[in-house]
Amino acid sequence: MTTLRVVVDQLAARVPGGIGRYTRELTQQLIVTAPDGCEVEGIVSAHPDDTYEQLERMLPGLAHLYKAPIGRRELSRAWQYGLGIPLGGGMIHAPSLFAPLRRHDRVNDNEQIAVTIHDVVPWTHPETLTPHGVAWHKAMVKRARKHADAIVVPTHAVATQLAEYYDFGDRVRVIGGAVGSGLVLGAEADVRERSERLELPPEYILTVGTLEPRKGLASLIAGLALPGAPELPLLVVGPPGWGELDVLAVAEEEGLEDGRVRVLGFLSDADLAVVLSKATVFVYPSLAEGFGLPIIEAFNFGTPVVHSDDPALLEVSGGSGVAVERANQKEYPARLAEAIASVVGDTERSRRLSQYGIDRANAFSWRDSAERVWQLHADL
Repeated sequence: MTTLRVVVDQLAARVPGGIGRYTRELTQQLIVTAPDGCEVEGIVSAHPDDTYEQLERMLPGLAHLYKAPIGRRELSRAWQYGLGIPLGGGMIHAPSLFAPLRRHDRVNDNEQIAVTIHDVVPWTHPETLTPHGVAWHKAMVKRARKHADAIVVPTHAVATQLAEYYDFGDRVRVIGGAVGSGLVLGAEADVRERSERLELPPEYILTVGTLEPRKGLASLIAGLALPGAPELPLLVVGPPGWGELDVLAVAEEEGLEDGRVRVLGFLSDADLAVVLSKATVFVYPSLAEGFGLPIIEAFNFGTPVVHSDDPALLEVSGGSGVAVERANQKEYPARLAEAIASVVGDTERSRRLSQYGIDRANAFSWRDSAERVWQLHADL
């Protein structure tokens, strides 16, 4: 039996985040698409028994869960410095840089490891991470350059950006993500109940993100305060603040009336599906991304999308959204407002964008991503 061991530790994190979602969806499909004679095991740091049980329920069909003898913090430090934590060898796939990158013999011992680098934010926008986070990511990329047999990135844009910092040669593979399996609409009564509980207005602008500078949320709020901007309310999925910044305080400073901006916080998949499906337009003003999954999620529900011209977002959108130039940050808010108005004020254009988006979302599949991961390891 050939075994692929996947590092699933992010699923046990207090806040799994985007990498946790990526890990869950990819691992589930790796299990489903395992070729004959192959199986999938998980690798996780030391946790209470109920956490292991939760992981096994989350990943039905997992052949085994390898439990490291130390906790996540200690395991992270050990892997950062190349200390050997026995994992059984063979094929290892890491959905992030949290991986046992060490010297190994792929040819003679049939050991191989692939890691995933989701973006180059530690180099381009280090201020959005903690100093420890920046140092850890850079250290692990250096280890990947020495010891990884393959580097998975979500877009060709990230591959190009990464090459500016490290030369991985032909080890880079582009394998993107897709809409999560849980992001689906329920029955009509369920949708109505969730809409009422969330107090969704008849029409609204929707965005996902935080106030960190890279996400461009402050620019979006500033744009909506300009004369001639659409007067629809803005709903924000994500935390109410970042550092000492507060979303509602920023809206007030820009002169938006009370209640014009609402923060919904973090939503369940079922709630998020409703919020996405009922939005008049989805806006993703982020200045730097590795993939931009929220765009695909909005496309999936036929919601028109306005996004920045970040290279990864342009690649993922494939021309199915309205791209807004990021250059000259002083003018960015006005350009965002103009693009939003061009969608909100044109019913026919909104309808076309809706259909383009649905078609584009269908081009992404977790099953396809998993099959490409299996092929990657077979090629190695």
